[in-house]
Amino acid sequence: VVAWILSVQSSFFNALRAALASLRDGAGGTALLLGIGFGYGVFHAAGPGHGKAVIAAYIVSSERALAGGIAVSALAALIQALVAILVVAVVFLLVGGTAATMSRTVGQVEMAGFALVAALGAWLVWKKAGSLAALVSGRTAPAGGIDADCGCGPVDPAKVDGSLTAMLAVAIGAGIRPCAGAIIVLTLSRAYGIFPLGIAATFAMALGTAITTSALAALSVYAKRAALRYASGRGRGTALVGAGAELLAAAFVLVIGVALVAGLWDGLGGA
Repeated sequence: VVAWILSVQSSFFNALRAALASLRDGAGGTALLLGIGFGYGVFHAAGPGHGKAVIAAYIVSSERALAGGIAVSALAALIQALVAILVVAVVFLLVGGTAATMSRTVGQVEMAGFALVAALGAWLVWKKAGSLAALVSGRTAPAGGIDADCGCGPVDPAKVDGSLTAMLAVAIGAGIRPCAGAIIVLTLSRAYGIFPLGIAATFAMALGTAITTSALAALSVYAKRAALRYASGRGRGTALVGAGAELLAAAFVLVIGVALVAGLWDGLGGA
């Protein structure tokens, strides 16, 4: 399945390059470029990537409901598009850089985003470990019925500010790495003298990415909700298992962040 997704994504990318060349030659096709960009974004988001894993793990480990999951996904896609545009604009339009400058800039941006993912994971682990410890010690009683963590019950106003901050951190961490396809489209459009159309295509990609990642976020939300409903009223043991699962999801975010930072650091030669 992944091989097929990557194959379709490659076909869309080739079509994007052809559409840009057509616009360069004055043959038109702006609507076609935007449509292809949208399709590329849909399949790009369906392939493997750290962003979706971070968003899904965050949803499972936190109090996010469907609206929150969709908001994080959409914001991450928007950030990814903005970062790609900013990188190309700064490297080529402002400092007249080269491909090597582009690579260094992208690497620095990625490092900041991956470090943010690791920090968020550490915060989630601390929070969920405390909740699990409270359950084990008996300081917190298992909730009856459906847990408010699924987003089905009332929201504690005291959690809102911290949750919104965490949502923003997740969106930045998931979207900070610019899409390679967007970078190439923006670079080509700049070379062809149609940079605004490259920007438009990048936002079309972001829309397609947002739709796919939102669908995956919804799947995570409903899977958690179904599990909580199934476990509803089943006693202390089930509550402990649920809290442990949330702690594992939080730890997964931390592991992803640390692994990405370590891998990028090694790739940059520790510089």
